[in-house]
Amino acid sequence: MSADKPSTKDFLVVKGIVEENLPATTFRVKLENGQDILCHLSGKLRKHRIRLTPGDDVQIEISPYDLTKGRIIYRF
Repeated sequence: MSADKPSTKDFLVVKGIVEENLPATTFRVKLENGQDILCHLSGKLRKHRIRLTPGDDVQIEISPYDLTKGRIIYRF
C-alpha cells in the first residue's frame, strides 16, 4: 500500500457505556470523555445475536469525519 493513500481502517476506537436502547438496533452511548453519540451494531454482533442493555461497557469505532456516530464492535 502506498503511503499517500489513506487506509480503510482509519477509525478512532474508544470505550463507552450504553445509556439507552433505540429502535433498529441503535443505541445512545456515553463515551469516556462524557460525549454522547449514536451507535449501531457491527455485523458480527448482529450475526451472533449479542444483546445489549443499558449499563453495558462497549468498544466503539468512530470515523474521524463524523464524530457523532459510531459502530459498536465489542461488548465487555
